[in-house]
Amino acid sequence: MEKIDLWQYEKELNKQGINIIGGTDEAGRGPLFGPVVAACVVLPKNFELKGLNDSKKLTEKKRNELYNYIIENTIYGIGIVDAKEIDKINIYEASRKAMVIAIKKVQKQIPLEYVLSDAMPIDIDIPVMPIIKGDAKSASIAASSILAKVTRDSMLYEIDKKYPEYGFKNHKGYPTKKHLEAINKYGLIEGYRKTYGPVKNYIENGIVRKE
Repeated sequence: MEKIDLWQYEKELNKQGINIIGGTDEAGRGPLFGPVVAACVVLPKNFELKGLNDSKKLTEKKRNELYNYIIENTIYGIGIVDAKEIDKINIYEASRKAMVIAIKKVQKQIPLEYVLSDAMPIDIDIPVMPIIKGDAKSASIAASSILAKVTRDSMLYEIDKKYPEYGFKNHKGYPTKKHLEAINKYGLIEGYRKTYGPVKNYIENGIVRKE
């Protein structure tokens, strides 16, 4: 299988004299619970990180290692949009909003010239190139996918400490069999996305946690 050059898009932009490039991606579109989290990352020239890849293709241990290196050696921003906002504006718009928040945080630190996004068109005052499966094709997007995923997972670990019976540390809010069984048994807590099909059904059937 042909090896993808993760720097192909960044190199092409560099040739055009564009050097301050942010990659952006989100984590958490599919879960029933919790926020959607986005990151925007600007990698320095000659940045090297062995194992850099789409966060979904990495083990949790590897993701955490790369996360620590990325936050110490890059300029980055994190955007978080909670479940209430997701219910108000839908998950697609919430993902876009989280990306814009992350990008703006980077813009406060450095004058971004260009953004590469993971398939998301973004309306901001600088050029954006949406790349399908960008987290597997661009180093900047791959780095942002790692920051977004690890940030979101750590939030779910905190929720798990408060509500261990739901198993958030294992499923991270995704609709697994065990997660759905836990909702049936214990009811819904604050933080579920009420517009998502399974959650809607639980609400209609009165399966809400009695505190």
